[in-house]
Amino acid sequence: MPFQFEAHDPATYRRKARFISLAMAGQLIVFGLVFAQLLQLAFDGGFWLNVLGVLLGLLATSLVFAVLRERPWMAEVRYAWQLKHQLSRVSGYLPALRRAMEEGNDTALGVLAFYHQGMAQLAELNGRTLDDDAERLAERTRVRLARQERGLPERVEGFDPEDLAAFRR
Repeated sequence: MPFQFEAHDPATYRRKARFISLAMAGQLIVFGLVFAQLLQLAFDGGFWLNVLGVLLGLLATSLVFAVLRERPWMAEVRYAWQLKHQLSRVSGYLPALRRAMEEGNDTALGVLAFYHQGMAQLAELNGRTLDDDAERLAERTRVRLARQERGLPERVEGFDPEDLAAFRR
């Protein structure tokens, strides 16, 4: 399924991400303690019962957030998770994409443009800057100039994961 860029307010994203992180940590602690105590009472103690209780707490927390992630109030955080997932997929193909870009492959240019645009948006959402990596900035400029030379738009609207099938990891 193609991924499309969306505009989200960075301040709203950071506020919701902090809240959700704290809620997840709190749920994990509560569920872990409850399951560990229940197992201790039912089976008369032991270290491995505590470990099992924490694992059950982790499973319960994961299930709760799997159900809640589709809620409208999770839109910003869900989008950032999806963006990170797509950027992670592309990063595995970067060497092949860079070689293909040097050979003049327009698909590679599009995927690299998505990668740099996505990294910039993710940095903006997290309140960070991209000025710390000169190599990435230079590559971003090369991609932008190559797209301009070919008459392609500077920005892309999204990314189709099927585009990666033409490249080897």
